[in-house]
Amino acid sequence: MRSVKSLLAAGAATLISSMAFAADMPIAAPPPMYAPPAPPADFGGWYLRGDVGMTNQSAKRIDSATAQAFPTQTVGLGFDSSPLFDLGVGYRFNNWFRADVIGQYRGKANLHGADNVIAPGFVGSDNYSGSKSEWVVMANAYVDLGTWWCITPFIGAGVGGSYNKLSGFRDDGVQIAAGVPSNSVTYFADNGKWNLAWAAHAGLAYKVSPGFTVELAYSYMDLGDAAPGNFRAYDNSISGASTIKVKDITSHDVKLGVRWELNSPPAYMPPLVTKG
Repeated sequence: MRSVKSLLAAGAATLISSMAFAADMPIAAPPPMYAPPAPPADFGGWYLRGDVGMTNQSAKRIDSATAQAFPTQTVGLGFDSSPLFDLGVGYRFNNWFRADVIGQYRGKANLHGADNVIAPGFVGSDNYSGSKSEWVVMANAYVDLGTWWCITPFIGAGVGGSYNKLSGFRDDGVQIAAGVPSNSVTYFADNGKWNLAWAAHAGLAYKVSPGFTVELAYSYMDLGDAAPGNFRAYDNSISGASTIKVKDITSHDVKLGVRWELNSPPAYMPPLVTKG
C-alpha cells in the first residue's frame, strides 16, 4: 500500500512540474495571413520610335491670283503615292498615356491635274505637272485603350509644321479662241514654304517584349498649301513671280512602326514573408 501511495505522489509531482514548464514556454505566433500580390504601379519612361509607310495625297484646288475671264473647272487634281520615313523620341507617362516628337520625310509625289474652260467662243485647258515633297516636324499625344493578348489599340493627335516643296512645276496650256488655236508652256522654279500641319492617328500596337513594340497605324494629315517659284514662258516672252497655289493638301497614310523602351518596366517581386 505504501508503494502505491509513493507512485501516485511521484506521478502527481511529475504532472505538476510539466504544467509549470509548459506555462513558462513562449506562445508561437499564428501563421501570417495570405495577401494577394499588389498590381504593379504605372510605369513611365523614355522611348525611341521609327516608322515607314506610304502616302495617299490629294489637294482641293489650284488657285491663281490672276483674274480669270471665264469660270474654270479643276479635274484630275491629285498626287501619286509616295514613301514616308520618320524618327522620333517620346515619353510614356503611365500605362495609358504617352507623347512623342517626330521628324518625318515624305518622298516626292508626282502632281497631275488640269483647269478647263468652256465658254462661248473660247475653249482652253491648263495641264499641270510636277512633284511635291515634305519635311514634317510634329508633336503627338496618344491614348492607349487597353491590352488584349499583347495587342493595344490606340488613338492620337498631333500638331506641328510642314515644309511643302514643289519641284519641276509646269503648266502646259492649249486654247482655241474665235476658232484660232494656240499653245503655251510655262516653267516654274522650285519653291518650298512652311505651313501649319496637324494629324489624327489610330492603330494597333503589339508588344513583342517588355522593351520592344511593333505598331500598325493610320494617320490623316493636313499639310496646308504649296506654291511654285517664279515663272517664265518657254520662249521667254513673259516671266515674273508666280501667283499659283496648290490649296489644302491632305493625305491618308498607312505606317508600320517600332518603339524601343529605353527603361524596361521592372518585374514585380512579391514581398518576402518570414516567421517571427
